[in-house]
Amino acid sequence: MIILGIETSCDDTAAAVLCDGSELVSNVVSSQHNIHSQYGGIIPEVAARQHFKAINSVLKKAVEPLENKFRDVDAIAVTNGPGLAGSLLVGVNVAKGLALSIGVPVIGVNHLEGHVYSTWIEHNEIDKNPGFPLLCLIASGAHTDLVLMKDFGSFSLIGRTRDDASGEAFDKGARMLGLGFPGGPEIQKAAINGDAKKRKFTKSKMPGTFDFSFSGIKSALRREIEIESSKGKISSQKISDFAAGYQEGIVDSLVSKTVEAVKEHYANGIIIGGGVASNQLLREEIADKSPVPVFIPRPNLCTDNGAMIAMTGWIKFKEKPSPQWDLDVIPGMKIG
Repeated sequence: MIILGIETSCDDTAAAVLCDGSELVSNVVSSQHNIHSQYGGIIPEVAARQHFKAINSVLKKAVEPLENKFRDVDAIAVTNGPGLAGSLLVGVNVAKGLALSIGVPVIGVNHLEGHVYSTWIEHNEIDKNPGFPLLCLIASGAHTDLVLMKDFGSFSLIGRTRDDASGEAFDKGARMLGLGFPGGPEIQKAAINGDAKKRKFTKSKMPGTFDFSFSGIKSALRREIEIESSKGKISSQKISDFAAGYQEGIVDSLVSKTVEAVKEHYANGIIIGGGVASNQLLREEIADKSPVPVFIPRPNLCTDNGAMIAMTGWIKFKEKPSPQWDLDVIPGMKIG
């Protein structure tokens, strides 16, 4: 069974081919980072236009390894939410048109579920070992959610950010520090030469809940920068110290809440997905502090990609869903 996955929820145009839910035949991503970096953030209208320009070439490259190209595809899975409306429309409309032309079903995929199911690409037995329930942390530029996964397709939202997402906090922090976009990788790079102990940032604890808040640490960074700037130009070493402390504060918040939720809900394992899951400090800290096994996809499967959509489509296709020709985009789609 060959699934073609299409992902256009934000600024990456992506497509992948997955065979039998285990063999990743291709995974193609066309990034718009160079375009949006000049603005310090994503411009929705620009993102949609770039998807329109890139999607045909991305799809052709994705099916290139197949002997009969598109004719070998058994179903097409496509992200229909959440995300930017214009970007989602490009992917959904292309998927429906292509599916109709080659006579295969089209399957709508929740982008957030995609980040969870991406773990199955490399760890396809975790539903049996360690088995459900699993605690899922979805951390990206737009989302920071804690979800209890009780079975395939069964999700309960138990915590979420009340303001900025963790990835958004990284982007805004990097902008304040004069670093590049996207902010997560740039702050991680700057933090290598920094000392987090010199610039500690208190995390927001949100007692009695599994919710997150990152507006406070963002405001604290801004105040520290203003204080240092009043003394003159901030040295590169101080910028590195700021980056290290800021990164540690965000990671500490993510790890502590996740571990706390695992214990309260008796989860058998932890899954972490989304772009922030690429952060090396997060990967190290959660592995060190978790009382249960931790599963995190390799970095290129954490950021937005077509493979995670293909995997989700494969899981859904096994349930024999009816073709979704009336599929529409849902920019505010939730999980759980």
